[in-house]
Amino acid sequence: MQQQLVPPWLEKLLGTAFFSVCRTHGAAARSECNMYCLDCNTDAFCFYCRSSRHKDHQVIQIRRSSYHDVVRVSEVEHLLNIGGVQTYVINSARVMFLNERPQPKSGKAVSHICEICGRSLLDALRFCSLGCKVVGIKRNGNTSFMLEEISSSTTRMISSSTRRGEDELREGSQQDIYPPTPPSTSSTRRRKGIPHRAPFGS
Repeated sequence: MQQQLVPPWLEKLLGTAFFSVCRTHGAAARSECNMYCLDCNTDAFCFYCRSSRHKDHQVIQIRRSSYHDVVRVSEVEHLLNIGGVQTYVINSARVMFLNERPQPKSGKAVSHICEICGRSLLDALRFCSLGCKVVGIKRNGNTSFMLEEISSSTTRMISSSTRRGEDELREGSQQDIYPPTPPSTSSTRRRKGIPHRAPFGS
């Protein structure tokens, strides 16, 4: 059952090392291995390898944010049910992290946390990354990456509504992956220094 809930290529993708220099095209400008072929399901490769070996294959590009691997939602949402996974808007593109990221312990109370690793989340979702969703599926099997699992359920509508809300709130901004400073603090700082003249006496 778990094999049906998790695509066979996904765990291989999550365990792949990206951003090494290509052995074949190391002298070229775009030689970092940041692409992955879902048809071949082997190792990462560079831009030039894609042109020569994977021209007609299904390829996704991995990107970096804060030294961690991310993938654009637009590249995987037609392949996977990504419901329940936190997304972020970085450089005007909506992305999600491939794997769990270590998080320093914080004394602040957080409203939403990842079910698997306990990382704080921006929204009321279940997982911080695709990797944590894989673990969640294997633990209790009450979710899936397979699109047909949600085709006739309300889960897709909820997920779509959540994504629209994220886009409206973060469109065009470089959303940080950590919760923002509380509004009360920033408001106080903004008002500080504004002159207030006392009324003149008659």
